[in-house]
Amino acid sequence: MKATWDIFCSVVDNYGDVGVTWRLARQLVAEHGQSVRLWVDDPRAFARLCPPADPASPRQWQAGVEVRIWPSAWRPVQPADVVIEAFACQLPAAFRQAMAARSPQSLWLNLEYLSAEDWVAGCHGLPSPQPEGLRKFFFFPGFSAATGGLLRERELLKMRDAFQADPLARAAFLAGLGVVPDEAQQLISLFCYENGGLGEWLDGLAGGEEPTLLLVPEGRVLGDLQRWAGGGPLAPGRRLERGALQVQVLPFVAQPDYDRLLWSCDFNLVRGEDSLLRGLWAGRPLLWDIYKQADEAHLDKLTAFAELYLAGLPAEASAALGHFWRQWNAGAGCAEAWRALRPWRSLLRQHARSRSAALAGQSDLAARLVHFCADWL
Repeated sequence: MKATWDIFCSVVDNYGDVGVTWRLARQLVAEHGQSVRLWVDDPRAFARLCPPADPASPRQWQAGVEVRIWPSAWRPVQPADVVIEAFACQLPAAFRQAMAARSPQSLWLNLEYLSAEDWVAGCHGLPSPQPEGLRKFFFFPGFSAATGGLLRERELLKMRDAFQADPLARAAFLAGLGVVPDEAQQLISLFCYENGGLGEWLDGLAGGEEPTLLLVPEGRVLGDLQRWAGGGPLAPGRRLERGALQVQVLPFVAQPDYDRLLWSCDFNLVRGEDSLLRGLWAGRPLLWDIYKQADEAHLDKLTAFAELYLAGLPAEASAALGHFWRQWNAGAGCAEAWRALRPWRSLLRQHARSRSAALAGQSDLAARLVHFCADWL
């Protein structure tokens, strides 16, 4: 059934929240025929992910989605059939009152962060009683059939396979970014948070035997990269060379081009939630630079995901990749842990492909959302 949807997104300090909600809004429209209104409190962040967008426009249409600026001074609007509060952002009080006064009342979903931890399945879909009498439920993305699933467009893997099977398409895409790799170079993408161990890892790549081209989209890691390189600021297009390592800074790209970048590389270092999933769907070996939390709860999430992702690998290969993940997220010992991966490179590539295919065998997040809401509307 067709329904109207309001999706609220508060951009905290990264692009992951708006990245997830923008992908979800587009997919609900394109694949499920839903009517979606996306509220974003930082239109400049949205415009970086969607270059055609006008960050000054309070209301616009992009890819069939009505995109609205979430104003600090709320103005009354009629709530949709389904209201998604993404990642525990707080809905305006006046909007909640309008949801309760609506007939029928809006269905309220709290879209949570992604985790592979066991408790997620037990919490997914649980009701959360509200004083206004509104129907609110927790909706947890996850890796099993008992969760809310993973965000994945219907044709994504087919598009990936066609791209990876076409060397000319890959070369043309990279050339459009100003990247012309040598055939002998391994390509690595680096999109991560600040990391005290980055310089050690870069020194290891520079001193290694294998030529490496490291592609670094604009982001928070550029400060650490600049300290390692010395000299002036690192702007897009800047190239560095040291020993066997070449580094090239890329501009911040729109979501479809980031997918193609991941598809083009031999190994991807990704951060947060949105980039993790795109790295998984790329079918290439990866490292997850997880968002740090003060109580170190992120380490439990990292361990749970490692257990899921590494399952099926021979013990030595699993230990090697898991060790690299832990050392990177600890910010030390990255170079030695990276070198230990080399004997397993071909196996890790096959494994990444198989894990992607296995996860894609399940229904996706948007489909499960639509199905869940159909039972309540």
